[in-house]
Amino acid sequence: MADLASGSRDDVAATLALAQIPGIGAVRLRQLLSACGGAAAAVRAPHAQIAALPGFSRAAATAIREVKPAEGEKILKTLDTLGARALLADDPDFPPMLAEVPDPPPVLFAWGDLTQLAKPAVAFVGSRDCTEYGVAATRLLAGDVAATGQVVVVSGMARGIDAAAHEAALDAGGGSVGVLGNGFGVIYPSANRLLYQRMVAHGCLITEHGPGERPHAGAFPRRNRLVSGLARVTVVVEAAATSGALITADCALDQGRGVLAVPGPITSARSVGCIKLIQQGAKPVLTAGDILEEMGLPRESGVGSETGKGRRAEPPGDLDPLQRALWDALGAELKHVDQLVVAGAGDVGRVLTALTDLELRGIVRQEPGMRFGLR
Repeated sequence: MADLASGSRDDVAATLALAQIPGIGAVRLRQLLSACGGAAAAVRAPHAQIAALPGFSRAAATAIREVKPAEGEKILKTLDTLGARALLADDPDFPPMLAEVPDPPPVLFAWGDLTQLAKPAVAFVGSRDCTEYGVAATRLLAGDVAATGQVVVVSGMARGIDAAAHEAALDAGGGSVGVLGNGFGVIYPSANRLLYQRMVAHGCLITEHGPGERPHAGAFPRRNRLVSGLARVTVVVEAAATSGALITADCALDQGRGVLAVPGPITSARSVGCIKLIQQGAKPVLTAGDILEEMGLPRESGVGSETGKGRRAEPPGDLDPLQRALWDALGAELKHVDQLVVAGAGDVGRVLTALTDLELRGIVRQEPGMRFGLR
């Protein structure tokens, strides 16, 4: 339910209604709530009192006076239907790490396992147009960290490195928090539909945007500050010289959080950002143990102790012989369908059918060029 343990539903509804005012922004909304002693009082405050606040014009005061808390109640009912929540800053479920950042959201929407918001977290960020090396490194590090049960993996639910980090954490049986640049009910990018479903069922999704709100260009830089704000440490896996992942790294530094970078080939344009971060003093990360150490957590025996050795999950028990043969042949490194046809005894039709079934079950992923790998 969208009701909060802290604050009345009326106050939450009024806050949501105020947040819909065009141009009010997070900073002015927090200022208004603080000055009036809460949203329910703000919508009843005299016009002159609001207009006298620094940064509030008479037009802004008029817009606030015209707010109808019923509009916020509609949002709460939508959240109720989804099983999601609206969290205000004083809610006990509001992420404690976000409360410490310079520009915390006055309202946060959360959907899934809210207990994951309070756990130590590491953020993984990187290129949407990533390389096979980037995916393999992300899956190795995020999977091993999540498998310890000590740390939740945070990322931005985008294609590429983000999706690989979330999937690796869930595949390892760990927790993951996805930060959206849009509202609940909107799948962006559409290719991540199955990942959205997995995150709601086994992780947690959060956003500043109300249900049904479409993404826009300005939403993603603000989302980045929440990705880093939730985490003690941000790991940059692959980043071109102008990558948005570097914006997230800057946010982490501004928030007083640690930044690590995965070394990459000097011949790869997608490694330029990581190499520059390391030159500027970021710690290179080679194993999950490096991340745990940076977070002040103990290295776990056997986790990330050797570069390149990940933890391979057990196959589902209901695979038929052909599916099991394909599972055994696959790994984090992508393989072309021709290699898998050989593993499947040369029957192209049966192999393609089996791969389609495994992809629909979320066990296998397909990349351009008919290349396949385990999720």
